[in-house]
Amino acid sequence: MFGIYLKRELGRRKKAALVIALGLALGIALVITVNSVSAGMTQAQDKVLKSLYGLGTDMTVTKARSAPTSGSSGRPNFQFDARSNDSDDTQSSDRVMTQGGQALASSVVTKVSRQSGVASAVGALTLNVTKVDGSFTQGKAQSSGGNTGNSGQGGPGGGSGGNSTAAPQVQGGGANFDVNSYSVAGVDVTDQTLGPLAGSKITTGRTFTAAQTDAKVAVVSKSYAKENSLKVGKSLTISGTKYTIIGIATPDSSESTTDVYLPLKQAQTLADAKNQVTTIYVKASDSKQIDSVKSAIQKNISGTTVTTSADLAETVSGSLSTASNLATSVGKWLSIAVLVAAFLVAALLTSSAVSRRVREFGTLKALGWPSRRVTRQVVGESIVNGLLGGALGIGLGLAAAYAVTMISPKLTAQLGNTGGGGMGGGPGGGGGPGQQSAQNTMEIALSAPVSMTTIALAVGLAVTGGLIAGAMGGWRASRMRPADALRSVS
Repeated sequence: MFGIYLKRELGRRKKAALVIALGLALGIALVITVNSVSAGMTQAQDKVLKSLYGLGTDMTVTKARSAPTSGSSGRPNFQFDARSNDSDDTQSSDRVMTQGGQALASSVVTKVSRQSGVASAVGALTLNVTKVDGSFTQGKAQSSGGNTGNSGQGGPGGGSGGNSTAAPQVQGGGANFDVNSYSVAGVDVTDQTLGPLAGSKITTGRTFTAAQTDAKVAVVSKSYAKENSLKVGKSLTISGTKYTIIGIATPDSSESTTDVYLPLKQAQTLADAKNQVTTIYVKASDSKQIDSVKSAIQKNISGTTVTTSADLAETVSGSLSTASNLATSVGKWLSIAVLVAAFLVAALLTSSAVSRRVREFGTLKALGWPSRRVTRQVVGESIVNGLLGGALGIGLGLAAAYAVTMISPKLTAQLGNTGGGGMGGGPGGGGGPGQQSAQNTMEIALSAPVSMTTIALAVGLAVTGGLIAGAMGGWRASRMRPADALRSVS
């Protein structure tokens, strides 16, 4: 009887049911859109962070670089001497310096890995190589040039990392210099699941093997290889040492923050930093323990700076950050306001519809229907209206999310320094010697993924809206008496 009556009443009041369903649908569609866009923002931010601290890394441990000593400029110096006063003399020199923070002893990696809540920890050494090519005509020349900016993807020839050319200082003759820099990361080849290479995949060649702890081999980023015409099998010379290229790495995100990857021991040899690392990449055994692990490391290992992905996320600025703030603040409250309005309108429309059915409900009570049965009938109709609104809202929300994904608006993300040479001071994320982390700008295409959790939330809101409207209408119907039906006839 309930089903038959429900079908008949909904068929008689199609317009009223559609109005109520559309009101709920708009609110639900907005919720789905805001949730999906927020999820897209989170994914975009994760891409930015993964490109800096590596896939699977929960935090990094570094040591802030000490201030330059008195009389030190903190910049690499190059000394060249012309060998002839009457002929050009072309020379080339590489200056290798650590970046991202003061070096830590390799033994600290073991100490970090033994902390409670730490699943694994690996060390890495991040370097900046400043390459100077100069020609001389006579006399003596000296060039003093710092790391010329965020090394990014750049390399010899300037690259895309924003490198610039430092002006040489010439004494007693003519000189012409090109000063360029690129980034190098020393990788622990025995555990590549963490660290600077973890955020990339090898698309040509192969990665390091566990036996190549001190081999003269290198993996280069795709952008660096393209700019410098490097291929697997060719050699790359750094500070007089030749390295055979065994692989080309393509970052999972849209940008590469390291140009060259070397076995950790080789990087330590280049920088004269034996048994030292600049960054320790840490994976927590439980994502819920990240804060407690951070506290334990800071307490038990003095002089270190622990930076989590949440800390780094706070430094992200640009249109990505602005859009994310709008989606999480304005979007959230707008969704709540629209939903409250939709529920209120549905409740009022249902109550109004019940008031127009005085004769019907009064007659049913006169025939013996108890108040609870009348209330159940009204609530059932409202829930069906709510489910109909939910279906329409899901459809509209999916359409809006699909439109955002197809348009894929471009957002920019700038990552500033974290204050201690943390993850922002990792490969490609830091400035030159004596500088703090420079901003690294990335461009991300926004998508709007819709999860099953969001769909379940939409269904729950639809049922909730139906129940609220049904409760209002049911309460109104339960207060009617058979005498009300007789008065409505007159």
